[in-house]
Amino acid sequence: MVLKVVQTKLNTLEYELLRRYAESRGLTIMEALREIVRKHLLEEEIDQNDPFFVEGPSVKKKGVVDKTSIEHDKILYGE
Repeated sequence: MVLKVVQTKLNTLEYELLRRYAESRGLTIMEALREIVRKHLLEEEIDQNDPFFVEGPSVKKKGVVDKTSIEHDKILYGE
């Protein structure tokens, strides 16, 4: 995975909020920023009804019911 470095400036209030957020979760500021980005941006982008994101894993003999391989066209393209 290629990582990008992002540098920005925060005012005192923004920094203090970020610091408290990180501290309350036992995270570094870097980890807290990543968590915030993932929660805020990815939750908006992911369709919670999309089977790609909500279907269980396809594992044999683990009791997981999987219909994706049988109905993949219907799941991918709709009725």
